[in-house]
Amino acid sequence: MASWVLTAMDLACQKAHRTLFEGVSFSVPAGSWLHIEGGNGCGKSSLLRILCGLSPAARGQVIWPTSDPTRPTASSNPRPDRSVLHYIGHALGLKPDLSACDNLCFDAQVGGLPLSRDQAMQSLAAQGLQSRAHLPVRVLSQGQRQGVALARLRTSAARLWVLDEPLVGLDAQATATARALLQSHVDAGGALVMTSHHDVQLQGPGARLQLSREVKRP
Repeated sequence: MASWVLTAMDLACQKAHRTLFEGVSFSVPAGSWLHIEGGNGCGKSSLLRILCGLSPAARGQVIWPTSDPTRPTASSNPRPDRSVLHYIGHALGLKPDLSACDNLCFDAQVGGLPLSRDQAMQSLAAQGLQSRAHLPVRVLSQGQRQGVALARLRTSAARLWVLDEPLVGLDAQATATARALLQSHVDAGGALVMTSHHDVQLQGPGARLQLSREVKRP
């Protein structure tokens, strides 16, 4: 399969008449990672939402690979399909009244992916959540909910993951499990864009992008 790359070109973001960042450019090829760093309020989450086509950029362009890696798409606000992208934001996107297992099955159904309950249970077990699989997500701790969201990555067909603070709330064992999951994705030729206040300790081709804390008037 031909290689592909996510490219951001001269991105800028404005919120409430303030420029959070500008002139942000980078490329993330298959088999690599990008760790976006910076203090609170510098626009890390906003940048991820722009990359995912969930928020418009004030300026610039994102060039996404499509499900056909030889035919990328370019747009100021693209919306890549789920065969390309799996996004986990701060809200996690979980249904609080569904069980952890049902959340994985529902997510796969929405994405048009085949997933049996046994496969969902295996993914949760890999995150150390087998004893919580049948509980409603609303009764789980923050770290356990984070683990359920990460378990969805194990059932995803997307080659590029965009993750906002995927290690938040995890204990030491769960953090080690999550790091191993992210590393295996990159090692298998996937790509990863993430924010984190933690040292993600990923190996192989990768880069760090530091966003400034400074908030400027446009």
